[in-house]
Amino acid sequence: MKNTFGQAVSLTLFGESHGGAVGAVIDGLAPGLAVDEAFMAAELTRRRPSGDTETARQEPDAFELLSGVFNGKTTGSPICISIPNTDTRSRDYHYGPARPSHADYAAYRKYHGYEDYRGGGHFSGRITAAAVAAGAIFQTALQNLGIRIATHILRCGQAADREFGDVEADIALLRAAEYPVLDPTAKEAILAEIRAAKAELDSIGGITQTAISGLPAGLGEPWFDSVESMLSHAVFGIGGVKGIDFGVGFDGVGRRGSEYNDALRIRDGRVYTETNRNGGINGGITNGMPVLFRCAVKPTPSISREQESIDFLSGENISLSISGRHDPAIIRRICPVLDSITALVLCDLLAQRCGTDVFMKGIER
Repeated sequence: MKNTFGQAVSLTLFGESHGGAVGAVIDGLAPGLAVDEAFMAAELTRRRPSGDTETARQEPDAFELLSGVFNGKTTGSPICISIPNTDTRSRDYHYGPARPSHADYAAYRKYHGYEDYRGGGHFSGRITAAAVAAGAIFQTALQNLGIRIATHILRCGQAADREFGDVEADIALLRAAEYPVLDPTAKEAILAEIRAAKAELDSIGGITQTAISGLPAGLGEPWFDSVESMLSHAVFGIGGVKGIDFGVGFDGVGRRGSEYNDALRIRDGRVYTETNRNGGINGGITNGMPVLFRCAVKPTPSISREQESIDFLSGENISLSISGRHDPAIIRRICPVLDSITALVLCDLLAQRCGTDVFMKGIER
């Protein structure tokens, strides 16, 4: 398995859904950075299930910093974070019946039966708890440089939120919001879509939108480590993400160049674009405007409806209904995960361009 992402700053994820713990190892961060454990706990709370539209599995996410942090600051050595699993119910899982759209059969073919299948094992969304705990440390480092990240639910079923407008203000709004929407009236419409799917023993997906403010121009390493390349690479590591686009993305392909291009201007010595249809990136490099991208999030594959499948051990066709505790939609809970993975990528790109001391010395703009 390839569980490490990053070159100058890296993140390794470990653990299984029903194992003793999930966790993360961060390497490459400069010494002396503040580690805000209260912020880490708050980010984990944002990811934790809540209410009747999400899983009944309740993990306290009582994380422990095992290394790399001393007196509230990074030491420069690897940071190891461990989060115990305490609310597992392994009897709900059986080996052989392949749950449609899960990794069960694919994992069996790759790992020859040695994989931990309980709760999806290493493929479970439970692993994202470790990513979020680590992401809080990355976000704190970025916030010290004036870089902010936020993600909201843009669409779920027929319910829709508005898109980012004033990015700085909207990021602040989302950071203070109880539910990740920009228009407060969108919350109930989204919840209604999820409840309707759940009532029919089904699930539902959606689209998220992420904004990054405060990035300097000139970040990115074309060809293959461009900003889009690295964000896409990392984001596709999150289970359930099936698509990504930047700026107006696929919506803009029917336009002419005159309708798509972003006009460049200078005001008070600062270069900016009058529109941001390219999502803050040209040639794979940041242009100083906010970076904007959207992700397609598929419906949760665990549903209680009867489905056709196979038992890959007996070699038989079967019908099955999935039991256990599952989210009818992961669209809300994936938002802090996207923030965290985005923060990882930005820390790595910044360190590649400016060196790891950038988090202490700041960015030359």
